[in-house]
Amino acid sequence: MTLREITEILQAEVICGEDFLDKEIKFAGGSDLMSDVLAFGKPGILLLTGLTNSQSVRTANIIDASGIVYVRGKKPDEEGIKLAREMSIPIISTKYMMYTTCGILFSKGLPGVVKPPALK
Repeated sequence: MTLREITEILQAEVICGEDFLDKEIKFAGGSDLMSDVLAFGKPGILLLTGLTNSQSVRTANIIDASGIVYVRGKKPDEEGIKLAREMSIPIISTKYMMYTTCGILFSKGLPGVVKPPALK
């Protein structure tokens, strides 16, 4: 599934990264706790979060995320947008709540991050 398809499915607004909308997204994960994202995120993840400060962009960069979806209609401030552009991280914003956003994407075939074997 491409980021463009995800944008359409979620009726989302593209905040930045229009050039990356054809990027293939293999899996997603949602969290507002960046410590959890650092612990369980994997390269290529689509990060779903309501945390709009620049820390979410920095965290996405550290884990090599494919993009960020801000839920609940939230949008990053100018500093976050500037940072995302510098780091080539696309950002979209959807009006849906976190739970609904995850459910919509899962129902369309986008899997979540698989738990590490130690947590099964």
